[in-house]
Amino acid sequence: MKFAATSRALQGTGASRRLRNSGNTPGIIYGGAAEAQLIELNHNNLFHALKKEVFHSSILDLDVDGKETKVVLRDVQFHPYKPLVLHVDFQRVDATTKVHLKVPVHLTGLEESPAVKGESCTVTQLIHELDVVCMPSALPEFINVDLSALTSKSVVGLQSVKLPNGVKAVVRGSNKNPALISIKLPEVAPEAGAAAAAAPAAPAKKGKK
Repeated sequence: MKFAATSRALQGTGASRRLRNSGNTPGIIYGGAAEAQLIELNHNNLFHALKKEVFHSSILDLDVDGKETKVVLRDVQFHPYKPLVLHVDFQRVDATTKVHLKVPVHLTGLEESPAVKGESCTVTQLIHELDVVCMPSALPEFINVDLSALTSKSVVGLQSVKLPNGVKAVVRGSNKNPALISIKLPEVAPEAGAAAAAAPAAPAKKGKK
């Protein structure tokens, strides 16, 4: 994904405030052998780009004053209550150095699976993104998990996910195989016979004297 920015010389609270008032957002590019570079970006373009999943999980071609640099988004600061981006950080990407990034998890085939279509199960996604480490050229836009064969007895954990070649998932904590989804069977309605048995008996008719 390509994005444009321009270099800036002024920094500090006052300079950043004036920059935001003019419709731009201050930012910085750091990492690699080069020094950190101060930049500014069009706020509206940046605001809409941040709504796109790919902007957070892929290597970006950032054009700064006509010179293109490959970067990844590292941090975004938003205003506490206004729809305003206060600052954005990018990190340079070296083609020979591995990157550590969060990648979205997409579930496919769920609606046609035996669990949903045949057993009327409710499936909830528990993990929406994975931490991965890989070379920049191997970075996937997202991780696809095919659930077309899912049943109510299936156990889908991280270790059952097939990752692209050269991509390694980073798992924190003691659980090395966290569940990606939860499966809930439909509630069983009471049988008609049980319902009838629970109903109060009709009063007996009085006999003739």
